[in-house]
Amino acid sequence: MSAIAAGSGGGEGINPVASVIGIVLILVTLAITYIAAPVAIAALVGVIVGGLLIGFGVHFVPVGGAPAAMGQSPGIATGVAMLAAGAGLAGLFGGAWAAANPAFDFAVVIAAGAVGGGLMMAITCLMVNVIYIFGMGIPAASGKVAKDPITGDTQEAYKSQGTEGHGLPFISYVGGVIGGLLGGAGGTLIYYELLQVYAAALPTVFSADAAEVLPIAVSLAGIFAIGMFLVNAVLAAYNITGTIEGPHDPKFKRFPRAIIGCATASAVCGLFAILIVVV
Repeated sequence: MSAIAAGSGGGEGINPVASVIGIVLILVTLAITYIAAPVAIAALVGVIVGGLLIGFGVHFVPVGGAPAAMGQSPGIATGVAMLAAGAGLAGLFGGAWAAANPAFDFAVVIAAGAVGGGLMMAITCLMVNVIYIFGMGIPAASGKVAKDPITGDTQEAYKSQGTEGHGLPFISYVGGVIGGLLGGAGGTLIYYELLQVYAAALPTVFSADAAEVLPIAVSLAGIFAIGMFLVNAVLAAYNITGTIEGPHDPKFKRFPRAIIGCATASAVCGLFAILIVVV
């Protein structure tokens, strides 16, 4: 089915044939890595897991697109991929800062990336509601549920006629922060795993000391991590097709398709990112 024929109302079902092809591609990339560079197999698994976290996290982020700018749809008035990329970059900055400190272990690095992405989304969601409530004079109301799943607050009474809701209800705010945490952690995991591979392989490639090639390793890992984050964010955005309020939105049920797609894309991209320095 073409993208046009699929439309914005695609179902939540998983395409069995496409899923099998994706799983086969993942296994093939793992096999190639195991044969060509056995020491990098763990890094490729980390890259795949990072892609899964990004694809899953994007579905939590409340995005309202152009209608949200006019107060006719809940969410942040921008595109899914752009907002997810912003959270991912904030997470990568936090993770890269932690990764540069030898006193921090793996868990601290991933946590720093998660906090960076979550903090970015928390501030963004807060300022969006400030603009909606104090600038546009409208309350936060969901168009997908009668009551907020967390607070139990009624939504219908505050929803303007002719709209699908507006603002960021509490469940959407929480979803945005969760999405930022997952996206930041996933992007940082990709960066960290690639950095370990590059830091170990580049001294041999350039016949130089580890300290001399470290800036190149950091740069390459950052470039590939950002690129893979964008790939996964776009795949998840295409799976959502339009706007989404957060984890309570019916479109959230589509996330298994995105997980398979993001895992496959991350495996292929990760394979090239690893083989470019180890082969």
